[in-house]
Amino acid sequence: MLFLYNLVISIAGFFLKIVALFSPKIKLFVEGRKNVFHILEEKIKPSDKTIWFHAASLGEYEQGLPVIEKIKEKYPDHKIIVTFFSPSGYEVRKNNTVADVTVYLPLDTKNNAKKFLKLANPELAFFIKYEFWLNYLKELETSKTPTYLISGIFRDNQMFFKWYGSFYRKALKAFTYFFVQNESSKEKIERIGFHNVIVSGDTRFDRVNAILERDNSLDFIENFKNNQPVIIIGSSWPKDEALLIEYINQAPDNVKFIIAPHNIKADQITSLKSEIKKSTVLFSEKKDLDLSGFNVFIIDTIGLLTKIYSYGTIAYVGGGFGNPGIHNILEPATFGIPIVIGPNYSTFAEAIQLVALGGCIVISDTNELKQNLDRLLSDENFLKEKSQICKTYIQDNKGATDTIMNVVF
Repeated sequence: MLFLYNLVISIAGFFLKIVALFSPKIKLFVEGRKNVFHILEEKIKPSDKTIWFHAASLGEYEQGLPVIEKIKEKYPDHKIIVTFFSPSGYEVRKNNTVADVTVYLPLDTKNNAKKFLKLANPELAFFIKYEFWLNYLKELETSKTPTYLISGIFRDNQMFFKWYGSFYRKALKAFTYFFVQNESSKEKIERIGFHNVIVSGDTRFDRVNAILERDNSLDFIENFKNNQPVIIIGSSWPKDEALLIEYINQAPDNVKFIIAPHNIKADQITSLKSEIKKSTVLFSEKKDLDLSGFNVFIIDTIGLLTKIYSYGTIAYVGGGFGNPGIHNILEPATFGIPIVIGPNYSTFAEAIQLVALGGCIVISDTNELKQNLDRLLSDENFLKEKSQICKTYIQDNKGATDTIMNVVF
């Protein structure tokens, strides 16, 4: 089976080069991997002490960041290597300041795994949440490198739990410890014979809790808000916006809206703005304007949403009307903002939990959206109740990073 796995990886590598001729994203995926070994040779000396973190994409990187920061603080003389599989992670965080080296992970061939680990020579290796690359794990096990899975999630549909998945189960022997998010994952991994597992929780709670300790002020948002209630619409997709525009257009003038779409392509932003009847301004237009006179503020840039949430009265988090589902609800929750989402959230543990607790409200159509937003805006006790649930939820679930640090070090 491992032979077939390696054959599939090799074939995939060949076809990706062809697809890259037609797809900008795949081109980044292929081109970005060409200089990885050269970068490692240039930035890592044989005498350097290194620790390696691998993240599939941006979400996993953010999940691992509390652990990376703690280790960097504890071992400032070690070089941190961060690898990404996806362009959507690497291209956004390639210039991060926490890692000494940030590169794509070369495809999981035997030769690539051997060469990467020879050049990186990590003292410790951390895989964040998932992505189990068999050749890398085999080389880590052979070299006896302590290897950890952090914020891990295991589900029944994964290869490890299939009758034909023995070669995948064997790869898990590389891990020194599995730090998993919940009891369900612990039970699943124990069922196939691994007992070096600890329920540490999800490091994302530590990540979002740390946001409260930084300066989240934005003068232009303060100016726009002008002491009025503000509904923050974060990471919205067209299906979300179709419902929200109808609500925005009939909302009272004292209610303001900040929209941070998931896609900020100019044509889509123009289309979105044209459908809104209220006075609307774009972030790219804000220079020298008094924003207090506008009702709607569209953020046609990236990197500001987390701070913007700190000004919210209510948050609508997008993605719940499509696949794979909703975006990050933990960021608004940490500021104690009641959250409204669409119906597709069943694969997100934090959403399931926060919906059950009552801090997150699920809507399926325009009527439900209006009913719930109107009540949150008009019923102060209802708003405070939902707000406190969200705050308490974050506080009750933080601490995964300390658990990991105490065991590993």
